[in-house]
Amino acid sequence: MEWTTLLLLLSAATPILFAALGEAVAERSGVLNLGVEGMMITGALAGFAAAHATGSPMVGFVAGALAGAALSLIFAVLTQYLLTNQVATGLALTMFGLGLTAMFGKPYEGVKAPSMPGGPLGINWVIWLGLILVPVIWLVLNRTRPGLILRGVGENHEAAHALGYKVRGVRMAAIAIGGALAGIGGAYVSIATVLQWTEGMTAGAGWIALAIVVFAGWSPWGVLAGAWLFGGVTVLQLRLQAAGVAVPVQLLSMAPYLATIIVLVIISARHKYAGGGGTAPGSLGRPFHALR
Repeated sequence: MEWTTLLLLLSAATPILFAALGEAVAERSGVLNLGVEGMMITGALAGFAAAHATGSPMVGFVAGALAGAALSLIFAVLTQYLLTNQVATGLALTMFGLGLTAMFGKPYEGVKAPSMPGGPLGINWVIWLGLILVPVIWLVLNRTRPGLILRGVGENHEAAHALGYKVRGVRMAAIAIGGALAGIGGAYVSIATVLQWTEGMTAGAGWIALAIVVFAGWSPWGVLAGAWLFGGVTVLQLRLQAAGVAVPVQLLSMAPYLATIIVLVIISARHKYAGGGGTAPGSLGRPFHALR
């Protein structure tokens, strides 16, 4: 693979990688947050606005992370304390994020983002951070006490509560981490990929990230493979367009989403014929009611 193609693949995969890693952490705690797209687009706007105002992409990514975390905490409070339905609340969060950014993003249309500094081997520091996070999250989840507690809460929250662990606190933290990572992924789109703000610019990347988490079996290494897979599909789409291949543009634009559907169908069929044995956290999507 030529170096330029590899750089394009890494860049295309990075927003999805961050969002999917964050969702994997949240789902490991037993929470299903379908608001990833809303958190990504909010991070994209907040990150772009902060980077434009300060001239610093670093500040932009911090702002994106904070915006994504703030939006995710709305979801956390609604689902963990007010016990709203997680699926409905997540969908509402996405619509809220899309509407909010459409309204507040108007002044930034047509404005150029500050340039991203290079990094080792021509790969910027955000891509490196995403790659480093994969083994770090795997180690935390599998080799540390906080990670084992988080997984325990996800597998059986009632048993975790009986052992004295703060189920809501663990889930709030996991949701906030997921929101922050989704916000960074969104900020990467506006600051490092598109280089400007455009309404709805995440274009379904949050939904692809959700599919990748399932495809990966909630494993950070699987998430990395899935992100590269869909990044590769995006790069192939761009290469075919640049080469003038006689394929309808609409079909090429659909390619990542078609790949998502195909992967989900394969996974569903595999689980069906394997007797339905999946690796989903045991209490995924179930609300926690404090025991007396």
